This record gives sequence, structure tokens and C-alpha cells, in this order.
Amino acid sequence: MPTLFKKIREVKNYITSLKCDGNKSIGFVPTMGYLHEGHRRLIRESKLQNDITIVSIYVNPLQFGPAEDFERYPRDLERDLSVCAEEGVDAVFAPTDEEMYPEKPLVRIEIEGLTDIMEGAFRPGHFSGVCTVVLKLFNIIRPDRAYFGEKDYQQLKVVQRLVKDLSIPVEIVPVPTVRDEDGLALSSRNTYLSPEERQSALALYMSFLLAEKLIRSGNRDPEQLVGAIRDFISRHEHVKRIDYVEIRDEELRPVKEVKEGDRILLAVWVGDTRLIDNWRVGDAQV
Repeated sequence: MPTLFKKIREVKNYITSLKCDGNKSIGFVPTMGYLHEGHRRLIRESKLQNDITIVSIYVNPLQFGPAEDFERYPRDLERDLSVCAEEGVDAVFAPTDEEMYPEKPLVRIEIEGLTDIMEGAFRPGHFSGVCTVVLKLFNIIRPDRAYFGEKDYQQLKVVQRLVKDLSIPVEIVPVPTVRDEDGLALSSRNTYLSPEERQSALALYMSFLLAEKLIRSGNRDPEQLVGAIRDFISRHEHVKRIDYVEIRDEELRPVKEVKEGDRILLAVWVGDTRLIDNWRVGDAQV
């Protein structure tokens, strides 16, 4: 089993000993737990590139709004520790809320043009909470590399900009989205879906394939493509509403003509579950 730390002071001492012991490289995988195959992929990438791999397991309250699923979010530390053991993780940092935030943080981090669009527009304060916990974890763990999945593409771009603007000495390593055999992007929130809702959730992936076909046939108008995606998804039985569908370039700037490498990003409510996903244009052979 990996060494489990619940106190900041203890994990900091562990990190210091690693740095002193031949300056071993540290890979870091920050998670909210309930680990799945997508998290395993992040861990494996870290294991390939670093001497030591550390996973954090922490459901960060700062990134949840008042009416969101903080209390409901799935948690199972023993299960997560077993997954980490299977993947050869060296240490796990799983602090309590009191340990991470003995006082309510007064610092707020906003990144103009990144934290106020899409997820930021629909979940006010979400990315401020993400930036706070990521920055805090980076200061505690002091990793050489940190691994983030492309499934949360906007979060990835926010973290990359945070690191760049504040000159944080860590390399951010993106890892492609891991999907189930039927195309549904892996997410801890998928556990909320009933079997019938899960079938409707496949509309997200299928809408990306539809968009690829339209683009290959010559339609590169973002408004028309977004309209086609919205229409396709909304026709599925358990889709309650669509928060957004947007097509942006790889740096999340608006586009006038869709090209390979751009991103289709969306957030959709299926039943009472909010799912996000994204797609890199040109990735499907359709």
C-alpha cells in the first residue's frame, strides 16, 4: 500500500526527505477520489516519467456551488488506496477540510478570459476554488510534473495559465480523455446515471462524431455546427437541458471558421447529472 498522509506537515517532511535523497523527481496526480480508469492513466503516465508518484485525494469544497453535489460526490478512500496500490503509487495525500482550510481563504484567483467563460459562467466561483486548491497542493507537494486529464479541458487550460503567469516551477502534463467502449467519457459522476440515462448520455459522444462528419463534408461554420449538435443532443429522452455547446481554438478563443485542432466543448444535464465533455476536431476517422 502507498504511504498515506493526512497532515500537511507530514507530507511536507516526506517531500523534503525525497528532495534530499538524491533529488528524486516527483510526479503528482491531483484527484477528488473515486478513482477510475482515467485516473489510472494519469498515474501510469506519472510512473513512466518520474521516480516518485504522489496522488492527492480531496473533494475540494471551494469549487462547488451552494446547490451543487458536494455532499453527494462519491467518496471511498479504502477503494482509492487499493487502486493506488495496484498502480504502484508511492504516497497518497488525503487531508480533511479542516487541514486544508483551517480558516476560510480570502485570496481569490481569476484569469481573465478563461475563468469567466463556459464552466466559469455557469458555475460562478468554481475556477477560483480550483485555482486555490491547485496552488495550495503545488506548494505542499512541490512536484516536478503534474498530470491533468483533457476531459476537463477548460480546467487544464486554467491550470496551465496559472502556472505560466505565476512562474510556478512545475510542468503540466496533459493526458488524453479516457472513454468507455461505447464512447462515454469516464467520470466519477457517471455513477449517478441510471441505465436509461446512461444511454442518453451517449448523445454527447455521438454528437462529436456527427460534427466530424459535417466538418468533413465542408461545413466549417461554428454557429451551424453548434446548432446541429444542440439539436441532436436535445432529441434524447433523458436530456434535461444543455448549458452550453461551444467551439473554440486550443487556447479557448472563439473561432470564425472551424479547423483541425479546435475544441468542441459542452455541458449537458442528463437527468439530475451534469456531464461535461470535449472533443478535438480531427480526432475521429468518420
